[in-house]
Amino acid sequence: MRFLTALLLLTLSATDVSAEPWKLVWSDEFDVDGLPDESKWGYEVGFIRNEEAQYYTQARPENARVKDGVLIIEGRKEEYANPDYQPNSRSWQKNRSHAQYTAASVVTRHKANWTYGRIEVRAKLPQGTGVWPAIWMLGSNRSELGWPRCGEIDIMEFVGKEPQHVHGNAHFSVDGQHRSDHGKLETAEPYADFHVYAIEWDEDHIHFFFDDTQYHTFRIDKAGKGADNPFRKPQYLLINLALGGTWGGKIDDSIFPQQYLIDYVRVYQREE
Repeated sequence: MRFLTALLLLTLSATDVSAEPWKLVWSDEFDVDGLPDESKWGYEVGFIRNEEAQYYTQARPENARVKDGVLIIEGRKEEYANPDYQPNSRSWQKNRSHAQYTAASVVTRHKANWTYGRIEVRAKLPQGTGVWPAIWMLGSNRSELGWPRCGEIDIMEFVGKEPQHVHGNAHFSVDGQHRSDHGKLETAEPYADFHVYAIEWDEDHIHFFFDDTQYHTFRIDKAGKGADNPFRKPQYLLINLALGGTWGGKIDDSIFPQQYLIDYVRVYQREE
């Protein structure tokens, strides 16, 4: 019995060592109520992309707040003035005097970025037709290179009109043309509870995870073997709730308000 106990302890010890190859280098546990920690998070503001219906607000607790240990990103059906309104503009971002929806997009841009590691977020998704929550990354050189040359890693995307799927993707440029790589996992009601969405990213691959299930792998050389490969350069993190738009589609107004709950964000890198 003592021999079996000793053997079990040795086995567990070996398992622990092999299961912990990562060192925590950045995190937010959302332990302090109020607005998101401004030392870690900034905001996208306005009508940003994909002809989405929501106006992203800045430091507005109705749309982004920490309470009881979670970050709450809330999509709301409400009228909100567009400060960039131009009556005769052809721009979808400027030709509306008011948004009919609000939400938030929090980002680590200019505050933290990483090259390689394990990035994991424990989150509970909103649900209903029109929601489009995401956890994703963009190259820190986006302002210089533009998209998609800067590279994009979608750790998680979900659209309410496809309620049984979660997606993990990569976007990049080859010879000046947009290219993408897509992974999809079918799982029942992913919005019904908290789940861990993660990537493990090294110089060769990006592996995508839903809880403990690895469901997709992207080979980084698909984006090029030269020094300008965007997936061998720093990227920053975004967590947002979009509404409608080119993929979110038609919005069911009866679902609001919708809350996207983030329990924690953790970034690990391998020990040297």
